[in-house]
Amino acid sequence: MLTSESITNLIQQGEGLTIEFKTSFGEDAIIALNAFANTKGGVVLIGVSNKGKIVGLQLNKESVAEWINETKSKTEPSLIPDAEEFTINGKTIVAMSLKEFPLKPVAVSGRYYKRVKNSNHRLNLNEISNIYLQTFNSSWDYYIDDQHSLNDISLEKVVAFSKRNSQLANEKDPLRLLQKYELLRNGRITRAAFLLFVKEFTALTSIQAGRFKSPTKIIDSVSLHSDLLTQVDDIMTFLRKHFMVEYIITGNPQREERYDYPEEAIREIVLNMIVHRDYRDSSDSIIKVFDNRIEFFNPGRLPDNLSVEQLLSDNYTPQSRNKQINLMFKEIGLVEKYGSGIQRVINNCEEHGGCAVSFLNEQHGFKVIVTKTDLINDIILETDLKTDLINDIILETDLKTDLKTDLKTDLINDLDDIDKIILKLTSANNRITIPEIAQQTQKGVTIIKTRLSKLKRLGLILRIGSPKGGYWQVLINKTKKP
Repeated sequence: MLTSESITNLIQQGEGLTIEFKTSFGEDAIIALNAFANTKGGVVLIGVSNKGKIVGLQLNKESVAEWINETKSKTEPSLIPDAEEFTINGKTIVAMSLKEFPLKPVAVSGRYYKRVKNSNHRLNLNEISNIYLQTFNSSWDYYIDDQHSLNDISLEKVVAFSKRNSQLANEKDPLRLLQKYELLRNGRITRAAFLLFVKEFTALTSIQAGRFKSPTKIIDSVSLHSDLLTQVDDIMTFLRKHFMVEYIITGNPQREERYDYPEEAIREIVLNMIVHRDYRDSSDSIIKVFDNRIEFFNPGRLPDNLSVEQLLSDNYTPQSRNKQINLMFKEIGLVEKYGSGIQRVINNCEEHGGCAVSFLNEQHGFKVIVTKTDLINDIILETDLKTDLINDIILETDLKTDLKTDLKTDLINDLDDIDKIILKLTSANNRITIPEIAQQTQKGVTIIKTRLSKLKRLGLILRIGSPKGGYWQVLINKTKKP
């Protein structure tokens, strides 16, 4: 319940996700109420400037009732806000409040708004659709496909799917299995059913993958338009073809062989692309393999209430854009229902030691970039001859060693205090663990992992050997030749 004291506190806090100030009642006030109804609810304080100064109002007996009626008549479904008058410092203000509306989205004069921080954001068609689906705890792929029928999907693929789950292996009737998962309702297939089991070609699932020698020179490519389950294997086959093998010196008699990228992380990224893609978007999913990185672009940004920072912190509630597709992938063990995939990608890259991963909300989609962090490992491939060549060029040439030292000195000068402390700790104790670094710096383990990845990308630190038995090598010359 609002009181004069609580109103004063709200004014002191300033405008935010659930608070807006207006000097007078009008269309803008109704838009703010509409945005609150479509988001988390909130209060519009009438008679307060946007800087938090109480300017007061001149009211007659019918003013507040007229405001409520105007709000009701201009919104659909109709919004009826609570309205209370308060006198603060001898001036009258009105607090008009609404809770989050249960049936969304709500329109005002045919337009839809939501609250983003301290402003009202007009919704586009995609956002309107998402809010509507979330209201009914549904998703786009759950709805009946009006463009396709049972004749457009392969029942043989449905049977093959059932054999990948031991609990479904005895189900011989593909139609019954489709009905079990509500992929077939009243004789009509859902959008998920079509994407999962399409017979042959469909442009809806298009994925373009290419091997690039430069931003414009493509030396190999593949275009995939098959069902989603087949795409997983086809994409991984293409990517493995362009992985390189490198050797790691671990102290053991024989060198350890590995791919230049962690296969588990790459597979997890591919699965996330397919499961969480926005199939309403006409754009293709795109994978670009360069000499030093792989870029994955997928139509569909992160949900508005989820930032990249929250994603990396692993402190968020997972949301599924395609609930039925996600469920079917979970049923055969390809994904987990509750998202931990991003953290597994980060951990796999950390354990691999030769690459780092970054995540970006970009235009109308989401991009993941996996970058090699050790330029020497990019060049050392399979032969001792190339290893010797690198040693000759980088390790034994004084001029290039000095140049490398100068560059790294400049990089160190640009680091912040936490990065410098990490370098100091790993230099003093090359077997220090990440939890020990976190304890000494009083930072979280996730933050330390991110900082170490950054230092690896800059070529200032290297992990030698396995995550448990290995050690840190700080790649900085302490003394420089005259």
